[in-house]
Amino acid sequence: MKTKLFTFLFLIFSALSFAQTNINIDDAAVKKNLTYFANSIKNKNIDQAISCIYPKFFTVVSKDQMNRILTMTYNNPFMKIDVQDLKFGTIGKAEKINTEYFSIVDYSFRLKCNVSSMNEDMKKKVSSLLISKYGKNNVKYLANESSYLINAGMKACAVSKDRKYWKFVILEEGYKKQLVKVLPQKILNKF
Repeated sequence: MKTKLFTFLFLIFSALSFAQTNINIDDAAVKKNLTYFANSIKNKNIDQAISCIYPKFFTVVSKDQMNRILTMTYNNPFMKIDVQDLKFGTIGKAEKINTEYFSIVDYSFRLKCNVSSMNEDMKKKVSSLLISKYGKNNVKYLANESSYLINAGMKACAVSKDRKYWKFVILEEGYKKQLVKVLPQKILNKF
């Protein structure tokens, strides 16, 4: 009887350990790939950043459009943006739907936006846009540097076929209607 009980407990412990190992492997791979994506943007390697985006997203926004958007945002001579302090929040358990795995990832980073080359009217418009996107408590104007410091809480969907290499779709409520063409409804219901 003791042998059966010991074997049963060993099997349960092994199964739990294996499940935890798989979750940690997914977390590590997602973090590694999302860090690569964020560093690509930080270093203004736009083509490299675009290679990190889930290919089905380009059925909604073309690669050329995405290139222009990212270039205009991160290589803008009027508003220099510095991406800092990437931090990870919750990484959802990878869920297999058809042939791909999906995981919702919460992360944040700090943005420093230098607007010294803008006139006061443009600074006010930028301030309004930043506050509407990130919230008043997450946007601070540093007058001595002519910069905005933004705490940007973000959410993305990580997608993988092999659970080693993950591609990303940034999840924003305003784009949910377009993302219906990109992500399964079960995933869209989670954000």
